[in-house]
Amino acid sequence: MPIETYQQALDFWHSRVNYEQRGMPTDPRELKLDRMRSLLHRLGNPERGLRIVHIAGSKGKGSVAAMLASILQAAGLRTGLFTSPHLIRVEERVQINRQPISPDALTAHMRTIAETVPAIEAEHGTQPTFFEIVTALGFLHFAREQTDVAVVEVGLGGRFDATNVCDPLVSVITSISFDHTQQLGNTLAAIAGEKAGIIKPGRPVVSGVTEAEPAQVISAKARECHASLRVLGREFELDYQPARLEGTYPVWPQVRVRTLEKTWPWMELGLLGVHQASNAAVAVAVVEQLRELGFALSDEAVVGGLRSVRWHGRVEIMETRPWVVVDCAHNVASCQALAATLAEPFSQLRWNLVFAASRDKDLGGMMQVLAPHFRRAIFTRYRSSQRGADPALLLDLWRQAGGSGGQVIEDPATAYRIAHSQLSADELLCVTGSVFLAGEILAQIRGEPGSGGTTAGSPRAGAALPTPEQADRPAGACPARNSPSPRPR
Repeated sequence: MPIETYQQALDFWHSRVNYEQRGMPTDPRELKLDRMRSLLHRLGNPERGLRIVHIAGSKGKGSVAAMLASILQAAGLRTGLFTSPHLIRVEERVQINRQPISPDALTAHMRTIAETVPAIEAEHGTQPTFFEIVTALGFLHFAREQTDVAVVEVGLGGRFDATNVCDPLVSVITSISFDHTQQLGNTLAAIAGEKAGIIKPGRPVVSGVTEAEPAQVISAKARECHASLRVLGREFELDYQPARLEGTYPVWPQVRVRTLEKTWPWMELGLLGVHQASNAAVAVAVVEQLRELGFALSDEAVVGGLRSVRWHGRVEIMETRPWVVVDCAHNVASCQALAATLAEPFSQLRWNLVFAASRDKDLGGMMQVLAPHFRRAIFTRYRSSQRGADPALLLDLWRQAGGSGGQVIEDPATAYRIAHSQLSADELLCVTGSVFLAGEILAQIRGEPGSGGTTAGSPRAGAALPTPEQADRPAGACPARNSPSPRPR
């Protein structure tokens, strides 16, 4: 049946095999780049006319993508941004100048894509997956809207990822850590080999990978492809001033990047944490590479882009006094970064936790990282995927890690409401463990419908945080910029 309505477009999309929901196949070659190439060929190969920055990495690839998109937009370029997964609405995955694709455009493109599916199935014996469909959707939308540049985040790995059909201006690898080991390998070298699969012959590479073993793999791949390579700690470095808390407002962190070309000024960063400063350094190195390729990217655009960058669900401050933070930490490395980031401005507060995670993660390792920092925890299970771990198991692992004050509340909305109701003004509540949980709780806080089509109510009403012009605040402090409407008490 032809797609005529937005709901039909969503139904068609969600009827595809979705590895994000059910878990990735053990062998990433099942993702079949030949099928992706066939799909794009039938769509007229929209990716071939795009100028693309392609970003892979275990952690930080979405943040670097958001930073670059913010900088490019500040420079006046019509900028596409392709990321995954989404938090609340599927349209978040495909944006131009930070505006998600419209329902009308999504419907029109999905109609075009759906017309190719019978031929794809006849040729390959299988239909395109959920992620292959959205990748084609992104390329098609960016091409038809004539973007000046598209920032494209890899979904999983790199070598066999559906996005790896593109020929980028610059390839970027942000970091290497243990995640998706069943698909990518159980050593950092093996994981780096999969990520390095996005490196293309003669195309420059920027890497934020500093560990010796994976860094050597990336260097070898770059040499094999005759691709120039800039590496954090070698061709560029950074200095960092952490965030701090002054009254009602955080004073946001600052980063100074030093490259072979110049020493950049101290720049305010709109995302919290030293790991985000490393991501900002990678983004600046990419900017310098793009300048060499002819892009007119001013220093002012870089400064403004880093200051105004938004990336929801990444230590995102939703409320103040008591403080509510929503985060997507979903492996040991990201939990370590979360704990270190919270300690910068919030070390004097008492921390509380709402946690849910996917069962294929290193759950015990995550509990070992988090348990020493939180005085109370509620374990739950998100509703938007069947991959959720048993919260009773999480509680048991929490106790084994020395955690105290733990309990199980199966429903995440109820878990959040109860945890929130127990807060005093000098406490912090952190919601983390999974992108799925972060999306559900963000929708609940904002009173927005999620991708499942239901709306969860906010636990309480609240006025928007005052703008900098309205607020009586210390110099250098700024409101919770990363959230559109944080709620003070």
